[in-house]
This record gives sequence, structure tokens and C-alpha cells, in this order.
Amino acid sequence: MNLSLVIPVYNEQDNLALLFDAIYQTMKSLGKTWEVILVDDGSYDRSLSILQEYAAKDPGHVRVISFRRNFGQTAAIAAGIDHSDGDIIILLDADMQNDPADIPMLLTKLDEGYDLVSGWRRNRKDNAVTRNFPSMIANWLISRVTGVHLHDYGCTLKAYRRDVLEGFRLYGEMHRFIPVFANSVGARITEVVVNHHPRKFGRTKYGLERTAKVVLDLFTVKFLVSYSSKPIYLFGGTGGLLMIISAIIMVYLFVRRIFFLVAVTGSPLFQTSVMFFILGFQSMLMGLIAELLVRTYHESQRKPTYTVRTKINLDGDD
Repeated sequence: MNLSLVIPVYNEQDNLALLFDAIYQTMKSLGKTWEVILVDDGSYDRSLSILQEYAAKDPGHVRVISFRRNFGQTAAIAAGIDHSDGDIIILLDADMQNDPADIPMLLTKLDEGYDLVSGWRRNRKDNAVTRNFPSMIANWLISRVTGVHLHDYGCTLKAYRRDVLEGFRLYGEMHRFIPVFANSVGARITEVVVNHHPRKFGRTKYGLERTAKVVLDLFTVKFLVSYSSKPIYLFGGTGGLLMIISAIIMVYLFVRRIFFLVAVTGSPLFQTSVMFFILGFQSMLMGLIAELLVRTYHESQRKPTYTVRTKINLDGDD
């Protein structure tokens, strides 16, 4: 299988016919083997029955997964990826704001040697206040914190080589952070401008509250990418800083006691110094425990701490 299209679906009954027409028109021009996996995320309209009709008409290309309830876009994307067979996986939305006609452009970029091609909705057709502006802030923040600079993390339309999607699981709103995880295993990433159309039918499922969820998930992603293999750097560094602050406060108290005869134990700074020292010591101990857990995780599952792009003159050469 060359291509797997993974599409989450949630109450998109009026858009599905347009979506399938666009997909068939695009796929015919590519001349590749392909499948489209549509994940119904607990829709309560006619979306599932429409998907079942298309699956019955074209069992060779159309696969459908139906959730028992609404689990969210990230879970739907994860399920689609888990059940896909293609060497290249393309994600897009079912609301027809992403354009399937852009898929050949993404594949052309992959052929240039990239592992991940991300869509950039430069001329985005959404509400400027509730969608575009919060998204712009979130994109800037994610780029600054992770070091992976993309203009549009929220654009679902992306193309991936399968190997860069292996080795991590998606939770919360983390589907938008896939480029960050892919970058952590050395993926070559680029960005292309794609079409973005105004929504014709239905209504958007996201509001301002999603930005808050993204920011919270960003903390998790930063920890997993930067410190998951060496947690002592985070916990030990924090603990060391607290203990240094504690030592500085204590030196100040003793200098004040010697030269100005001010009691050490009667000052609130003494309790603060002791508290910082204890917290710093505990943080270092947590770092050591985390190091043991990391080693248990890697060694028990024989999970390597590295990724290989190619091998030469070895078994299983790529």
C-alpha cells in the first residue's frame, strides 16, 4: 500500500459526499495504491451510515472505524494510524476546509527527501478573533518552546512517512505536536502553503478553550522530548538551583549575624533557606528515581535510545 488517508469524522454528514468526490478525483490522477480510513468519532447525525454506504460500495479503498462515543480528534487520528497500511500517511479533516487536491503537492515534497510535509493555511478562512488569532499565538509559542518552527501546527493536512510516526502515542490534543515528536527522532520537516476553504456545512467543533488545552499539552511535550531519556537534568537541575539559593540565603544570615548581631533562627529567611534545601534535595532524589524508571522502561522492552535512518552492509539494509 502506497498511501493511507486518515480522516477523523464528527457530525459531517453534509460534507462527506463532497469529500469522497474530491478524494476520488485526486487519487485517480496519482496512479498509486491507496486506502482511506475514516474514523467516526461518536457522531450523532447520519455520518456513520453514510460512511458505511461508501465502504460497501468500495471495500477495496474505504475503511471505516466507529468509536463507541466521542473521544476527540487526537484519539481518532491515533486509531486511523494504528489501522493503516500505507508507507505514507496523510491526515486531513472531513469538513472540506482542507483540500484533497493538495495531496499531490505534499507527495512531491516527500519525494524531495523530506519525512514530514506540513500544510500551512496562509490564507485561513476562519473567524479572526476566535480561531485565527489564538492559533497564531499558539503556533508562535510551540515554535519557541520546541525549536520546531512551523507557521501552522493546527493544520491537519500533513503527510508523513510511516517510520517517523512510530515510537510514541498520542493523547489529549497532541496530534498537533506530531512534528515535534518526529523532529526528536531526526525527521526532515518542511512546510508548504495549502488551500483553505470556508466551511460550507456544519459548524466548527473548537473554540477558545482548545488553546488552553494546547498550552497545557505543550508542557508535557517539552518534558517528553527534552527530558524523557535524562530526567535527572530537569529534576537535578531544579534541585541544585534550590540548594544554591538556600546556601546563598544562609551565608547572608550568618554574615548578618557576625557583623550586625542579628539572630539567625529568628528570621523568616532561615525557614525559607531550610525549605529550599529540603525541596532541592527531594527534587534530586526524584530525578534519581526517574532515572531508574527510564532505564527499566528501555531495558525491559528492549527499546533503543536511538533511531537509525539507513544501514549499509548489515542485515536488513535500507
